[in-house]
Amino acid sequence: MDDVVIGIDASTTAVKAIAFTRDGNELFQAREAYPLSNPRPGHFEQDAEHWWTALLGALTQVTEAVGAARVAAIAIAHQRETFTLIDHAGEPLIPAILWLDERARPQVARLSAELGREAIRDWSGKPPDPTPALYAIAWLAEHQPQALDDAAALVDVHGFFVHRLTGSLVTSTASADPLGLLDIKNGTWRPELVAAAGLRPDQLPRLVAPGAICGGLGESVARLIGLKAGTPVVAGAGDGQAMGLGMGVYGEGKNYLSLGSGIVSGCYSHGITTSDAFRTLVSPTGSGFMLETVLRSGMQLVDWIVRTTGSPSAAALEKAAVDVAAGSEGLLVLPYWAGVMSPYWDGAARGAIVGLSLDHEPKHLFRAVLEGIAFEQAIASEAMETQAAETQAAETQAAETQAAETQAGGKPAAMITAGGGTNCALLMRIMASVLERPLSVSPVNEAAALGAAMLAASAIGWFASPETAAEAMAAPPTRHVDPVDGLVSGYRARKAIYRDLYQATRETHVRLGEVGQI
Repeated sequence: MDDVVIGIDASTTAVKAIAFTRDGNELFQAREAYPLSNPRPGHFEQDAEHWWTALLGALTQVTEAVGAARVAAIAIAHQRETFTLIDHAGEPLIPAILWLDERARPQVARLSAELGREAIRDWSGKPPDPTPALYAIAWLAEHQPQALDDAAALVDVHGFFVHRLTGSLVTSTASADPLGLLDIKNGTWRPELVAAAGLRPDQLPRLVAPGAICGGLGESVARLIGLKAGTPVVAGAGDGQAMGLGMGVYGEGKNYLSLGSGIVSGCYSHGITTSDAFRTLVSPTGSGFMLETVLRSGMQLVDWIVRTTGSPSAAALEKAAVDVAAGSEGLLVLPYWAGVMSPYWDGAARGAIVGLSLDHEPKHLFRAVLEGIAFEQAIASEAMETQAAETQAAETQAAETQAAETQAGGKPAAMITAGGGTNCALLMRIMASVLERPLSVSPVNEAAALGAAMLAASAIGWFASPETAAEAMAAPPTRHVDPVDGLVSGYRARKAIYRDLYQATRETHVRLGEVGQI
């Protein structure tokens, strides 16, 4: 037996536990949801016990469906940056603070001034922003110092689960990395960042590489879910990195694009490089790094247009927008409805619709939003991929010059895409034309869980490495979308105008924020 691995994806809304076979086929999936609390503006929290209850429920369902004897290992992917504090018994001391939380903006400014903005970025790979946990931990040090002082440990979602499953206080470097406390160059906790957060070194879990075995499933937990005691629990990764691995992105020249509520893209970099244009993350394979861009407002803007215009559905708007000429008759949309992370890291930024006239209708706005998302992604991808190519070229020199040149101009042959946005044919045509490259659509619906399963499969010896596991278990693309030749040059010209839109509106949005409510 032992022919199944379980990949876990503990997202912001639910735990999904999925049984995969050696060839990457999904046998059974269980999903257990949990609530999200928003007790005050900008505060987003969860009860870590809800995560645990959901994990037990999902694992029990999968075990009952496939049989305990078949399960060879478990690995975990999870919502990143989210953390809680636990006591010596592993009980949460505070509600978990989520990656969505924005309470720590003052701490971002303070730590940036004290440590140096570039120093923080170059140590952690993350330009200062409320998303990494570093700043929320510093907020706790100011507002709940007793809780922070009493805590036996600070744990990310991965560390919390591993501690409950195995009794070991350990987490993956690819899980801890998004907290913003890691020295990504060395894969160790960075003392200056730990001290700035108000933590003691003894409050941090032991770090292991993704794909390492964290420990065996404890007897009491094994009885609860029906699995064998001692079943290996394998170090996983944050959901963004695991998603890329599950889509088959694990080496040079490979890119992914997730078209979800937010837009996340990533590419592999053999060497370390940091920039405001992207975030640098530990690779889920444990080798190299992932460069990542994030647009907070992605496909959720489509839902916003439907609601705001009173349209019957997104499909109806898309059908109407197909007949609108490229360029949306002079409209440009800056899609910063929820601020902007890379490359400006500006929480005050907001969306802008430029060029409106009495001739415009909802269909024009719909197409302009899709074009704005594509322009933003193109600029982000160019910066990210060009930097990755330059880093690779600098490291390989003449021996691999040809390999580096295949990425010249930051343009891999294709980009693997996934997410709900791939179902919008118009967006896919626009995106391919603006990016000036083909898009390949991944058939994998649960790429983060599959990425975790790949790490489990590698850890127990099914494959020689996570890379070979990904090669064997990632499903090939089901369809391809090519650029439309007639759109490329026009979009290239409009992209040049779009580049100036943020700077043209930045000061206005700052002033509006300062005025506040009347």
